[in-house]
Amino acid sequence: MRYVAAYLLAALGGNDNPQAKDIKKILDSVGIEADDTRLDKVISELNGKKVNDIINQGYGKLASMPAGGAVAVASSAAPGAGGAAAAPAAVEEKKKEEKEESEESDGDMGFGLFD
Repeated sequence: MRYVAAYLLAALGGNDNPQAKDIKKILDSVGIEADDTRLDKVISELNGKKVNDIINQGYGKLASMPAGGAVAVASSAAPGAGGAAAAPAAVEEKKKEEKEESEESDGDMGFGLFD
């Protein structure tokens, strides 16, 4: 990932076709030693391609991926309005239980902390 990021930095800096020395210079500036095999792989894959075109292709691929919890929320709410209302009710019920427990524990002891 660091090699791709350095390649993108070089490209966004005005270098349309970054070479290994350009990427090494960027990585060295932040104290990262470059691995030549990985660096050559990144350069060979991206050589001759426009960065904006690659980014646009990536957006298309990201759009097709499911997003973490969004699918679970959508599926629980899908059967009807009951699915969406169940979660807030459970949270409110839990808060009430916690309040009751704290009040009871103070009352059971028969004295306060500073009595």
